[in-house]
Amino acid sequence: MTTFVDRVELHVAAGNGGHGCASVHREKFKPLGGPDGGNGGRGGDVILTVDQSVTTLLDYHHSPHRKATNGKPGEGGFRAGKDGQDLVLPVPDGTVVLDKAGNVLADLVGHGTSYIAAQGGRGGLGNAALASARRKAPGFALLGVPGDLQDIVLELKTVADVALVGYPSAGKSSLISVLSAAKPKIADYPFTTLVPNLGVVTAGSTVYTIADVPGLIPGASQGKGLGLEFLRHVERCSVLVHVLDTATLESDRDPVSDLDVIEEELKQYGGLGNRPRMVVLNKIDVPDGKDLADMVRPDLEARGYRVFEVSAVAHLGLKELSYALGDLVAKARATKPKEEATRIVIRPKAVDEAGFTVTREDDGLFRVRGEKPERWVRQTDFNNDEAVGYLADRLNRLGVEGELMKAGARAGDGVAIGPEDNAVVFDWEPTVTAGAEMLGRRGEDHRFEALRPAVQRRRERQAERDEAQRDFDDFDPFE
Repeated sequence: MTTFVDRVELHVAAGNGGHGCASVHREKFKPLGGPDGGNGGRGGDVILTVDQSVTTLLDYHHSPHRKATNGKPGEGGFRAGKDGQDLVLPVPDGTVVLDKAGNVLADLVGHGTSYIAAQGGRGGLGNAALASARRKAPGFALLGVPGDLQDIVLELKTVADVALVGYPSAGKSSLISVLSAAKPKIADYPFTTLVPNLGVVTAGSTVYTIADVPGLIPGASQGKGLGLEFLRHVERCSVLVHVLDTATLESDRDPVSDLDVIEEELKQYGGLGNRPRMVVLNKIDVPDGKDLADMVRPDLEARGYRVFEVSAVAHLGLKELSYALGDLVAKARATKPKEEATRIVIRPKAVDEAGFTVTREDDGLFRVRGEKPERWVRQTDFNNDEAVGYLADRLNRLGVEGELMKAGARAGDGVAIGPEDNAVVFDWEPTVTAGAEMLGRRGEDHRFEALRPAVQRRRERQAERDEAQRDFDDFDPFE
C-alpha cells in the first residue's frame, strides 16, 4: 500500500459568491418603503498552508478533488448572506505548486507559508446597494461570481541539510539508521528503499537533518529506475554525501566508477554543481572492503574530496563523520542569506487605463476581454430587462461602446464578452443619442420621478385658483 506520495494532481474549486437579493420593504402605512435587498456572501478560498506535522501528499492522492463552500444569498431587510468558509489544505514543508504546463506558481517553504490556490467569488450586490438618487428602486440584484476552478500539481522536495546519494544497496539506509533515530527498511537487495528517508542528527551544538535519496543508477536523470522520481529531493539539500560500497559483489563496479556515474547523473539533472561534496566509503568491516577503501582513498582525495571510512554495521567512524557533516552544515547556514520579512508591495492600477481590450477576429466577431466586463457579465441576470439595461450602462461608462466604434463595429455586428470557451455573445446596438434626454438612462425606474396623484391634484387646483385670480384682477367693470 502506498504510504509516501511526493507528486499529485489536485483539482480545487473555490466557493461561488452568493446572489444579491431584490426586495422591497413592506410595512403597513408605508407603501413606498424602498429597496431592502441584502448583498450575497463571498465564496470561500482554497488555501495551501505548510504544516510541519504533514510529511506526505498521500491524502490528496486518494482525494484529489477539493472544494470550498459557497457564499449564502442575501435576504430582505438588509440582511447580507454569510460568507463561505475557506478551505485550508495542509501540505508538507518544501511543496512546490505548479500549473498543468509546469510553470511554478508557488514554492512553499517554512511553517505557516500559504498560497491561495483558488480565489472565492465575490457576492452579488442587493438592490439596496444598487439604489441611487436616479435609480431609487432597482427591480434587480447582481448575481454572485463563480469561484475559480484550478488544476494544479503539487511536488514535494524534501527540506534537509544533508543528502545521501549512491547506488542501491550502498548502505545509505543503514547509515541513516545509525546516525539518527530513523528506522528505514533495510535489506540486501537493490531498490529496498522506495521512498526518501529523513532523520535528525545531533553533532555537538549542531542539529541537522539528513535524507536518504533512493534509486540512483545510470540513466536516472533520463527516467531510468527510480532516480528521476526522487532526484528533486536533492535540490534543497546544502551538502551532498556520496555513499560508496566497498564490498560490492558486482565485478564491473568499484567505488571510483560509482562516484563518476552518480556525479554524471547529478550533472545531467542540473543545479547542483555548487553544493559541497563528501565521500563515505562504507562497509569497511568486510576485509575486502577495508583493502579496497585503502586503495581508492588516495585517488578520491586527489580529486579534492574529503573521505571518511565507516561501517554502519560495526559503528566504525560514525562520530567523526557526524561532526564533519555538522561543520559543513554550520558553514552552509552561516553563508546563507538572512531571510527578511515579506514585504507587502501595493501596485495600484493607473486610473487612465482602459482595463479591457477590443479585438476583431477573423470571422468578423468583436471580442471584449477584461476583468471588469467579464465579471459584470457573470453578475447579470439576463432574464431581467432592467438588469440587462444596467449592464449596458456600465459597459458604456467604461468606454466599451466607444472602443467598438473605433474598431469598426456597426449595428447588428456580433460582440462576445469573455474567453472563447465561456463568452456571452450578442448583437451590438449602439446607444441612441438623439433624443436620449427624453428616454432617460437604461435601467432606471422613472415611476418615482412622476408626482404622486394627491400632489398633482393639489397643484392643478392651485393652478386653477391662480388663473381665476388673474381673471379677477384683469376684470374692468367699466369696459
